[in-house]
Amino acid sequence: MNKIVDKEYYSDNVVRLEVEAPRIAKARRAGHFVIVKPDEKGERIPLTIATSDVKKGTITLVIQKVGVTSRKIANLNVGDHITDLVGPLGQATHIEKVGTVLMCGGGVGVAPLLPIVEAFKKAGNKVITILAARSKDLIILEDQMREHSDELIIMTDDGSYGTKGLVTEGMKRVMDREKVDLSVVIGPAIMMKFASLTTKEYNVPTYASLNTIMVDGTGMCGACRVTVGGKTKFVCIDGPEFDAHQVDFDEMLLRLSGYKEIEQKADQDYLDQHK
Repeated sequence: MNKIVDKEYYSDNVVRLEVEAPRIAKARRAGHFVIVKPDEKGERIPLTIATSDVKKGTITLVIQKVGVTSRKIANLNVGDHITDLVGPLGQATHIEKVGTVLMCGGGVGVAPLLPIVEAFKKAGNKVITILAARSKDLIILEDQMREHSDELIIMTDDGSYGTKGLVTEGMKRVMDREKVDLSVVIGPAIMMKFASLTTKEYNVPTYASLNTIMVDGTGMCGACRVTVGGKTKFVCIDGPEFDAHQVDFDEMLLRLSGYKEIEQKADQDYLDQHK
């Protein structure tokens, strides 16, 4: 069991938890994730490690309340324990000096993007970061991103903060004005689809960190499979990052919606039981 040592609300539905996990904190690299099980009868869900503190022996997770399990985890408090925490899992991000990198995070996708931004900056790259959300209250980790970026751009759908518009509009403005050597996009699947289509127009190599349905995290169940370049890949062991221009996002979106009605009903039942 892993003890929660700190908790912070970024918004009503987005929570940061700092969790004791010394071995994971020591081994994790940018891009790694963990499988989390909140209680004995709970389901297992993947969460990307936002940051870690080797001296304290902790890792930081950012959770958005979107379903039963994410609500259970987000509702835990300091002193509570997570029943199971497995990791680090997946392939770490390949970090190298390439020149100018464009980092794009949507919603809570900003959390897994943070260690990647930090790593590319440390490698000597010029880092331009775009944070995108529906409104100002959903922008997270702004100060941390600003610290590790040469330039930070904020886009909101409603114009309540930064520049009004979608992440793709901000991306085009950057790529129109200067050469970008690499882009990394993390966020909702639909956002990553259109972000990758945008960079494809500019011939900018792009990686997307995929957020598929996942069960065991070891490649045995096959629930997280995606098609990349016409071949079947497993996000848990081959990813989570892939060449975004090769990902079949339409298939991925279809698979993500497979349990939508069941998930919505379970979530509503949970909310009704905990009024």
